[in-house]
Amino acid sequence: MSDIMSYLFKTNAIRFCEENKPFWYTSGKIGPYFINTHFVYGNEKDAVELLSFIDDALSDHLSLPKKVFEKTLEQYNTNEIYKNVINTMKKYIEDNIDVSEIDYISGGERRDWFFSNILAYLLDKPHISIYKDLSTVVSDSKFENTQISENISGKKVLHIADLITVASSYIRAWIPAIENMGGKIEWSCVVVDRMQGGKEKLQQNNIKALSLVNVDSTLFQKALDMGIINESQQKMLEGFFANPDETMRQFLIDHPEFLENSLNADEKTKKRAKLLIDGNLYNL
Repeated sequence: MSDIMSYLFKTNAIRFCEENKPFWYTSGKIGPYFINTHFVYGNEKDAVELLSFIDDALSDHLSLPKKVFEKTLEQYNTNEIYKNVINTMKKYIEDNIDVSEIDYISGGERRDWFFSNILAYLLDKPHISIYKDLSTVVSDSKFENTQISENISGKKVLHIADLITVASSYIRAWIPAIENMGGKIEWSCVVVDRMQGGKEKLQQNNIKALSLVNVDSTLFQKALDMGIINESQQKMLEGFFANPDETMRQFLIDHPEFLENSLNADEKTKKRAKLLIDGNLYNL
C-alpha cells in the first residue's frame, strides 16, 4: 500500500505537526498528526467542494445518493490520484472478501460517501446510504433508482468508510441502522485505520475489519524516508502511537510555554486549551 501512503502525504490528507508544535484536537487534547482522509479525493480543494455540495443537498435524502455518485464518478474518470485509490481499494476488497457474498455496500454520512458510492458502482452492488439520524435509503448499483429503506432480512453488508478511530460511528449509528433494516454488517473496509482500538471493537461485533493504511511505525518510517518528518518528530509519533496520553502529558510538562501561548492565541485555540485545563485531560 506504499502508493496510498504517498497519496496521503501528497494531498495533505495526513499532516504532521512541526517540531514541538502539536495540533489541537476538537476534544481539547493534542497530538502530532491530523488526518483528513477525504483529501485523497484528489486534493483538498476538490474534497472541500464535495463536502460543501453534500451539505447543500442533505435535506433531500432520496436525491442525494445519485448526486454524490455523479460527482465521484466524474472525479474517478478525471483525477489520477482518486482513481488509483479507488482501484486499489476495489482490488483489496476482491482479494480479501468473496465478493459474491456481499449483498449490499453501505456508507455513512458524509465522508464515507467519497468512497462507498463509487465502489458500489464498480463492484455492481446496491448501495445503502446511512444518515446520522439512522434513516437509510437504498440505491441500485448505477444509482438510477433510490428508495426509502427496505427490509433486507438476513442480507450481508460491506460498510466502506474513510477512516476508523475507536469505531464510535459504527457502534452509535452504522451497525444499528443496518440492523434496523434486518441486515448485518459482515465486513468493514476503510482507507485509514488510526489504530486506536476501532478494529478490535468491530471484531467484537463479528465484523471483519480491513484497512489500506494503518497509522503506525511503518507510516512514520515512510514519512521519515521521504523527508517529510525528522527523527525528533518520528520519536514523538512513535511515543504517541504507543501511549498517546502519557506522551502528550510529558510534552506539556517539558514545554509549559506551549499551553501558555495557546491561552493567548486565537479564539479557537484558546477554547481548546481551556477544555484541556478545565477537564484536567492530562492529569497535570
